[in-house]
Amino acid sequence: MGMGTVPFYHLYEMNHALLGPFRAAADATRMMFQNPFNPLSMTPYGRNIAAACEVFERTTRRYGKPSFDLPTTTVSGVRVPVREQVIWERPFCKLVHFEREIAGTPRRDPKVLIVAPMSGHYATLLRGTVEEMIQRHDVYITDWVDARLVPLSDGTFDLDDYIDYIIQMLHALGGDTHIIAVCQPSVPVLAAVSIMEENDDPYAPSSMILMGGPIDTRISPTAVNKVAEERGLDWFRENVIMKVPFPHPGFMREVYPGFLQLSGFMSMNMDRHLIAHKDFYMHLIKGDGDSAEKHRDFYDEYLAVMDLTADFYLQTVDTVFVRYALPTGQMYHRGQRVKPEAIKNVALLTVEGELDDITGPGQTQAAHKLCYNIPADKQADYVQPGVGHYGVFNGSRFRAEIAPRIADFILTHNKWDGKRYKPGTRMPAAATEAQAAADAAEASAAAPIATENVVNIDSKTPKRRAKA
Repeated sequence: MGMGTVPFYHLYEMNHALLGPFRAAADATRMMFQNPFNPLSMTPYGRNIAAACEVFERTTRRYGKPSFDLPTTTVSGVRVPVREQVIWERPFCKLVHFEREIAGTPRRDPKVLIVAPMSGHYATLLRGTVEEMIQRHDVYITDWVDARLVPLSDGTFDLDDYIDYIIQMLHALGGDTHIIAVCQPSVPVLAAVSIMEENDDPYAPSSMILMGGPIDTRISPTAVNKVAEERGLDWFRENVIMKVPFPHPGFMREVYPGFLQLSGFMSMNMDRHLIAHKDFYMHLIKGDGDSAEKHRDFYDEYLAVMDLTADFYLQTVDTVFVRYALPTGQMYHRGQRVKPEAIKNVALLTVEGELDDITGPGQTQAAHKLCYNIPADKQADYVQPGVGHYGVFNGSRFRAEIAPRIADFILTHNKWDGKRYKPGTRMPAAATEAQAAADAAEASAAAPIATENVVNIDSKTPKRRAKA
């Protein structure tokens, strides 16, 4: 058990439980001083009390898994409903489809699989990414499951399993899929695509977009990279791996707790978080509801964390941050060496943020050097000025600058041109049969049909019309 002999996870749970009555009291006090029938609610004293109670309650609570909350989207200027549907499921992941209920002629928008990070936060951290992409794409996302909710009887999960999941999901989607990896998944996604290409797998994606991913952490190392390199794998095994306490479904499963990951992230920018909470307090006192709500929205997402299995976490730390296994040619998946040079047919786009302090500039670009057999016209790279890690996949600059570039790249390398698959496209058998049927239907529609002469009233010249 991590942390020596101290059941640290149990202490965390106990502390959370002990604070429960105080949170309830603070919430009750807040409501009392916000009640319009309370004359003190309109005074500086009452607003200070209410603001202090809300800050205390929010900073000591446990945040549950947020929802995507994307009930509608806009497609070609028309607002349409969106329905979340789980189309594939394993113990540690669900594949969620954002099905757009579009009336009229069925659309054939490019299929996009967004692989969300499995690094402590839920897939809903990419809500803004999904919200932008579903307007022009058929979007699917990996919804990773909190390890503390998975019983031991469901088995283990490590980096090899993660790669297997990606390959299985690409198979489930049936070919001509574009895959987007945000941050942590960049390494396993590149590994999965390498293996699929080497095995001549027809379900390999049409394009691969890697965003802020640690492909080669020797380049521009950040604080995250340096900690892993300096401390080594044994330190992490001894100090951050813990067993899930009772009564969670994953009782006794070894995990890297989400609250530890969150504390690590927050400590990197503690001043910024303290200022944000101070500003939140002042917004509440001043009655600036819009600013206060923006703070709530951000921290409701940011403070919601999940546990990772110890096997996955330790294998990822060792592979990506300690041994640099992928860029040095030493990464293996179930005995098969991962060879990025085997990729020849999958287009590659890398996206980075100029100010990224999690994944240093150049770490994602390194994928191009590894995938040297991808033709030049199938490779592109983009560095977004003025954004950090979060801005690579969310925010105004993502919507205005990054998302349009991704959409253009996907459209350029989509195998379906709007009517048929492009010549020379490698397709699964099912897609080949579907294309043959479509070609036959088109040929049948274009065949000569019986006609009769009719008179065009305006021109008085014969015009041919098909018989019913």
